[in-house]
Amino acid sequence: MSTPFDHKLAELHRAKQVAPPTALGDGIYAIGVPLAGSPLRSITVYALRTSAGLVLIDAAYEHPTCWSSLTSSLAAIGHRITDVVAVLLTHNHPDHLGLAEQIREASGATLTIHRRDDFGWQRQERGGFLDQLRTVLGQTGVPDETGAEMFEAATKVAVHRESMTADRILVDAITELTFGDVTLRAIHAPGHTYGHTVYQHPAGFVFTGDTLMPEGSTQLALAPLRHDDPVGDLLGSFATIGGLGATVACPAHQYPFLDVEERCHELAALHTAEQARARALATTHLDAWGVAPQLSWAKPWHEMGISTRRFALVHTHALLQPLP
Repeated sequence: MSTPFDHKLAELHRAKQVAPPTALGDGIYAIGVPLAGSPLRSITVYALRTSAGLVLIDAAYEHPTCWSSLTSSLAAIGHRITDVVAVLLTHNHPDHLGLAEQIREASGATLTIHRRDDFGWQRQERGGFLDQLRTVLGQTGVPDETGAEMFEAATKVAVHRESMTADRILVDAITELTFGDVTLRAIHAPGHTYGHTVYQHPAGFVFTGDTLMPEGSTQLALAPLRHDDPVGDLLGSFATIGGLGATVACPAHQYPFLDVEERCHELAALHTAEQARARALATTHLDAWGVAPQLSWAKPWHEMGISTRRFALVHTHALLQPLP
């Protein structure tokens, strides 16, 4: 477990409460947005003040309660949605980009995402998100009825709209993005998704999306293709983030924390050991459905709900990739 940057934010997370808008310094605000119907409970959208206007990191679910919460929180820090000039997306999951187009319509903000998480590119490379999920569930060995229940639950948690088109597509390992007096670095950091991107602020903050959090492990990307290697991708991303020299990590869930490099080393060791354990179990269990209940999770397998089991199952499937 890492050292919190702001102990109050850590306490609120552990109390399962959504934090109010919180100034982190250097014109950066953490804005907790509740996620209706999700076991994640909330996401943190980061608002960055620049001389060109307000820059947001991620955009929450496409849901009226998220929109109301975000706009109210921006008002609480003295801003309106029309002040937003850019939305920088860490990745293409619905809790991160759901409101992006609505924000653009309201403010004229530009939307930025990495090419491998751009929906058009993703469809060409590996199919849409729900197509990938259906394929992966079919590869895990899960019984048909349970797999169908897992898939249906995934479609009910959030709107999986894949029509969004970004204004800027990132293609390089590192890209500089300048907004008035602030220049951020967009750094490709795959593992949670194939186009996952973290953003580094010159004041020492790195916005890590879902790649690096202070507690627990990192959820691996869906791995429907034979050559997919989410663990290898993630270990490379930990090495990259750990070498940035950042002093504060700002994840999309939980709370900002210190000891960034140490946390990268800790998670790299955790996932390396986790993969070794899964592969050892796979010698006596035929597939991910047989391996998953044998692994260690935050909650015992028999106590998990259908959505939590789905997350654990597709994570286990990813641990067993790439196929020989």
